[in-house]
Amino acid sequence: MLSPFRLYTILLITLSVVRAVPPPAEFRRRQSITALSPSQVAALKPYSYYASAGYCAANATLAWDCGAICQANPSFQPVASGGDGSSVQFWFVGFDPTLNTIIVSHQGTNPQDILPLLTDGDLTLEKPDATLFPGLDSSIEVHSGFAQEQAKTATSILGAVSSAISKYGTKSVTLTGHSLGAAIALLDAAYLPLHIPELVVTFIGYGLPRVGDQSWANYLDAQPISVTHINNQEDFVPTLPGMFLGYHHPSGEVHIVDSGSWLACPGQDNASTECIVGDVPSIFSGNESDHDGPYGGVEMGSC
Repeated sequence: MLSPFRLYTILLITLSVVRAVPPPAEFRRRQSITALSPSQVAALKPYSYYASAGYCAANATLAWDCGAICQANPSFQPVASGGDGSSVQFWFVGFDPTLNTIIVSHQGTNPQDILPLLTDGDLTLEKPDATLFPGLDSSIEVHSGFAQEQAKTATSILGAVSSAISKYGTKSVTLTGHSLGAAIALLDAAYLPLHIPELVVTFIGYGLPRVGDQSWANYLDAQPISVTHINNQEDFVPTLPGMFLGYHHPSGEVHIVDSGSWLACPGQDNASTECIVGDVPSIFSGNESDHDGPYGGVEMGSC
C-alpha cells in the first residue's frame, strides 16, 4: 500500500506536471553564491530546534516539556500555544532571552494526517484576506490552502505576540516552521507588521514550499523583513508549486548541498545547480527523505 506521503507526492505530480519549467531569463543569470561560515550555521541551530518543536502538542510546548527538542533551548519562556495537529496545525509563541526575540513556530505537514495534505494540495492562487492583510497591492496573490491555514490562527498569534511584547519589552519577533509550518510562518511574517508596525521581523523557515506569486515575492523582498529559507539537498518540496503556475520564492535561499556545506543563493529562485531550482530540476530527481533534514543535525517532526 502506498504511504500517505507517497500519495501526496503523486497528487503534486498530477497537479504540478512532472518536470519543472525553466525559470524566466532574469532568474537564470549566475549570481555570486557564498558558503555560510561554521559560526553562521551554528547561529541558525536554535531556530532549527524551534521549528522541530512546532510538531509537538500544544500542552507540551506551553509547559516547554517536549524532551530533547525543548531542552536544546532551555531558557525559552512560553506565552501561548494552540492547534490540534489536524484541523488546525500546532503552534506556539514565547520569548527566548538568550536570543532576545519572541519566537513563533508552526507545525509542518504530518504525512499521516490527510487534512494538512489537502491543504498543501490546494494550489489555487488568491488575493490575501483584506482584513488580515490591509493595504497590500491588489496584484499580490498567495496559495489558497496556505492562506486558509494561516487565517485559522492569525488573530491568536497576533494576540500572543502582543502579550509577549508587553511582558518582555522587545519588538523583535522570529517566525519559524518546517514545510507547511514554514509557509504559514512566512504569511505571518507579512501579516504581523501590518498590525504591529514597530516590529522587527525575522523569518527562518525549513523546507519551504512556494507561497505566492511574483508580486508576493517582490513585496517581501522590498520589506524590512529578514527572510531565510533553508532547503536540504534534493528535497523537492521547495520546488513546488511550480513556477509555471505563477509561484515564486522570495530572496533568502540557503541550500544545504550533498557535501554538507550551506550555500547562500542570492536572488529569487536562483537557477544554479548549487541551489534548489538547479539541483532538483524535476520531482523525479528529488528525494522525499531529504525533506525532514537533517538541518545542522536537527531532524524535523521528531517530537
